[in-house]
Amino acid sequence: MALVTGGAALAAVLVAPGAHAAQGTEADSASQEAAVRGLLPGWRLTDTGTGARFRGLAAVSRSTAWVAGSRGTVLRTSDGGRTWRDVSPPGAADLELRDIEAFDGRRAVALAIGEGEASRVLRTEDGGATWTESFRNTDPRAFFNCLTFFDSRHGLAAGDPVDGKFRVLSTADGGRSWRVLPDAGMPAALPGEAGFAASGQCLVSSGAKDVWLTTGGAETARVLHSRDRGLTWTASASTLPAGDPARGVFAVAFRDRAHGIAVGGDYRPDQASPKASAVTGDGGRSWRQSATPPPAYRSGVTWLPYSRTAALSVGPTGTDLTLDGGRTWRTVDPGSYDTVDCTPDLGCWASGEKGRVARLGF
Repeated sequence: MALVTGGAALAAVLVAPGAHAAQGTEADSASQEAAVRGLLPGWRLTDTGTGARFRGLAAVSRSTAWVAGSRGTVLRTSDGGRTWRDVSPPGAADLELRDIEAFDGRRAVALAIGEGEASRVLRTEDGGATWTESFRNTDPRAFFNCLTFFDSRHGLAAGDPVDGKFRVLSTADGGRSWRVLPDAGMPAALPGEAGFAASGQCLVSSGAKDVWLTTGGAETARVLHSRDRGLTWTASASTLPAGDPARGVFAVAFRDRAHGIAVGGDYRPDQASPKASAVTGDGGRSWRQSATPPPAYRSGVTWLPYSRTAALSVGPTGTDLTLDGGRTWRTVDPGSYDTVDCTPDLGCWASGEKGRVARLGF
């Protein structure tokens, strides 16, 4: 009950008239930040009973979430993280699961990454009791990184360039079958350009047809945007670090088809990432560097529900909060996480290394 009350209080703070930092005064912004920080003391770690690294996360609600990670591990909770059930696909111990998308507590689609046949898509309809392999990559040049779904039927999976263009898969039956989309509408990849399978957020959608794909490794870190479920794309330069295989845009989040946040940097712990985030208000056609970005590389980002200005970013060195749509960030938790996701009922989850999965406490 306390959590429900806290969630309602948080929603009231985030949607209160005049509370949005982008619209209110500096005092409004400070007041909202104080209120939100008071309601969000940090992540509450749960006991997953495993040391797997969970870069794949699908938050369904405050009570239900899925995580997918190393050694083919998939866990599911239906009681807010108090207990986790190991629902890993049989025989998947050699697979690296880097993304998972769930429609509810029973239906989920997971992506395994790697060259050639290591890239696979697995699907369950019974809460993980049984799994079906619905796609296995047979092209040794292909390497898939991320999944996204527009609804319970239509989704995409994106991989690194093949023959000079990013490869995209499409499904229209909830992940039961997949086909490679034609690449005639895909811009040419830059030399060295690729995607990052770091958080399951290098491919994200908003609404019925809009989808964004993030890149790195080239001289410019880009964000590609499609308005027609992956048939045609446009590419825009971001302001995030580039020029090295370890640098680029690692994740994006869009609260609608226009307003988005990009995070990333250089994932090497001994390298600085002074420009780790950027924002857009035009669907990704242009990006503006954050005035005060997160202090280090970040691999995951999500908007807080019911807010036009509040979002969270996560990475190995901490969690950051913005209350002005991504223009300025402040670290609110020092724990290590790879990815983050929130649900409409104010259930926010994060996952990462050494079996770490947490739910945001109020």
